[in-house]
Amino acid sequence: MKQNKAATIKDAEQIGASSSAAGGLVGEKVFKILKCRRYLIIMDDIWSVEAWDEIRAILPDDGNGSRVMLTTRLTDVAAYPDPCSPLHEMRLMDENQSCHLLRKKVFGHQDCPLELERIVEEIARNCRGLPLAVVVVAGMLSAVGENLASWKAIAEDVRSAVTSKGQFENILSLSYTNLPHYLRPCFLYMGMFPEDHEIRVSKLILLWVAENFVRCPNGSKSLEEEAKECLEDLIRRNLVLVNKRKFDGEIKSCSLHDLMRDLCVRKAHEGKFFLDFRGWHDRRYFPLAIRENQHRVSVSPSGLPYLSKIDSLTIHTILCFHGRSIAHMLERFRLLRVLDLGDVYVRSLPYELFDLLHLVYLAMYYLGRIPAAISMLHNLQTLTLHSMNAWRHFKAHWDCLPQEIWTLPQLRHLVFYGRLPDPEERTTSSLENLQTLFLSSHAICSERILRMIPNLRKLEIYCSGCHPGQSFLNNLVLLHQLVDLKLHSSLRNEIFPKDMFTFPKTLKTLTLSRVPLPWEELTVVGSLPNLRMLKLTHWACKGDTWETTEGELTQLEFLLIEKSGLKLWITESSHFPMLKCLVLDDCWELSEVPEGIGEIPTLELIEVKGIVRMSLVESAKRILEEQKEWGNDNLLVRCMNRQ
Repeated sequence: MKQNKAATIKDAEQIGASSSAAGGLVGEKVFKILKCRRYLIIMDDIWSVEAWDEIRAILPDDGNGSRVMLTTRLTDVAAYPDPCSPLHEMRLMDENQSCHLLRKKVFGHQDCPLELERIVEEIARNCRGLPLAVVVVAGMLSAVGENLASWKAIAEDVRSAVTSKGQFENILSLSYTNLPHYLRPCFLYMGMFPEDHEIRVSKLILLWVAENFVRCPNGSKSLEEEAKECLEDLIRRNLVLVNKRKFDGEIKSCSLHDLMRDLCVRKAHEGKFFLDFRGWHDRRYFPLAIRENQHRVSVSPSGLPYLSKIDSLTIHTILCFHGRSIAHMLERFRLLRVLDLGDVYVRSLPYELFDLLHLVYLAMYYLGRIPAAISMLHNLQTLTLHSMNAWRHFKAHWDCLPQEIWTLPQLRHLVFYGRLPDPEERTTSSLENLQTLFLSSHAICSERILRMIPNLRKLEIYCSGCHPGQSFLNNLVLLHQLVDLKLHSSLRNEIFPKDMFTFPKTLKTLTLSRVPLPWEELTVVGSLPNLRMLKLTHWACKGDTWETTEGELTQLEFLLIEKSGLKLWITESSHFPMLKCLVLDDCWELSEVPEGIGEIPTLELIEVKGIVRMSLVESAKRILEEQKEWGNDNLLVRCMNRQ
């Protein structure tokens, strides 16, 4: 029997580099040692596919069951050696797992003393599921023995106790050091958001674009698409946590682990990338080195008084979270490119705002008339003016943007509770770069306006007071780039004939809310060849029976019916050949899920929630049981009814 050999290579990068630099002498020696032996090699913390290629060349393959295991922080590197093998992805631990690991590291096989049990649970909870933090703090606890006072001191500030250890910081810093240079500012920027903040990806992407972090050298992708790829890259490197994903797999929100955010803030302060007032402990004393040459500021309410103490000549980004407006300070920051006031409500727009000629991104809570001075912000790409009481003003008069909005050729994203003005006859400019237009009156759907925003990709409009013969909705077909449309109406008791709509065939996502379209007229939607997601909310369709037709909705993957008076749904599995997810929410009149739904081969989830009949819940569970009997274990049924 051949001799077995177990080998551990702790630094794969160094071995690979040595074998190359030494003319292959090290590699040849390793090859001879392992030849004709069965070996298990563990390569810890490998950082590149090139390192694997170099090492792979010196590992003999004698077909004797030898194995190689590697650990890495990069998903792409993990998948590279064998794309067909499943990866074991390490996740953050829950509180029970953290407690178990902490006890094992501190006490081994012995029981934890009762007087320390509650402190163990508190410390484990404060490690926030990060195994490395648990291991580091376990080493500290072992060193102090069972001294209750020392344990309490560590429990009170686990993060400081952990990060004070140079080894821990060095390990985390490796992730940053190995980032490509174009990803470093994207990662550091996330540290500007508050601790435990759930970051909306849609907002993060626009901020990165405004900061010029992403560029499209070949022009084949939009800046926003390139930014999304950067975010996916940070996630693959396990630097960013995914909080929520959309059904189509796109990331909806993300966040940073507390300790990773601490790393961001430290690196940012070192390079004067941004100043985080929440992280500045002694606010009474600002050294000159802190005040000067800062580029970005992240400020909370407690930090507002200190904003006036920093050098304003180099500040080009201010992110505000909660608290009062900083409008009265704007005259100090003439070079601002990004101004995000978060959920700070601004009652009136100061004239100083329109002196910020470099402004690219502007976001705040504001409901009111926009002055003609907006034309002075000719570099503006993103204008987001949210309203805190939008629904209360739904039936109120819509404020109209000034004619000067047409003089902002760089505008890419516009969110405003109002409407675009009809361009004057002498207007020759257009918003050709506009991709997103949210929360605007249906009046924008005139043929002339739509031809002046030809590259729109996302549109959300409200049909307030929209009656047959007065609507321009059939002009939507002119938007040849539109992929996402949200259409709201306040006319629940009216009837919309289908000839009011002509949707562009490019649509992939469609949301109809309170749009009183008869169920039998839904063929205008079913004929869309690229539709992947359909959401029918708040009595979106009139009538009590929906009978679907084969050959429609052929690409639909997600269907939501919410707050509907639908009583009878007649369909077959062939009518939804690609459906993956069905959500029925507050369908209080619907008695059952059609049997044919369960026979759709692509179906992964049926979710029933809200106020519904028990017969609807039972029919969903019956479909699940039938599919299990047929050997289909891929279907999941979730029922969360409130009755």
